[in-house]
Amino acid sequence: MSNDQFIERCKAAVQDYFNSHAEKTDNVLISTDDVYVVWLCKTLQNNKALLSTTVPDGMYYEVTYNGDKHEMYVDVYKKWENFAIKE
Repeated sequence: MSNDQFIERCKAAVQDYFNSHAEKTDNVLISTDDVYVVWLCKTLQNNKALLSTTVPDGMYYEVTYNGDKHEMYVDVYKKWENFAIKE
């Protein structure tokens, strides 16, 4: 699978997940144009990407493609906090 094909599938998976889990009363649905890649890596037949959306909800998505099994896995995370620890 090429990087472009993988990115298309990732964006579609994130769009589908978001739209099926969005709060109905917020009236917010996204398209793949609202999904962007933060980081991307391809090693041999496997791919991994971190994605987010333009919605300011603190969510991010990790998508992994297992080229041996031809399966894609999606992990969904929420950023709770960000702080610095001085050494």
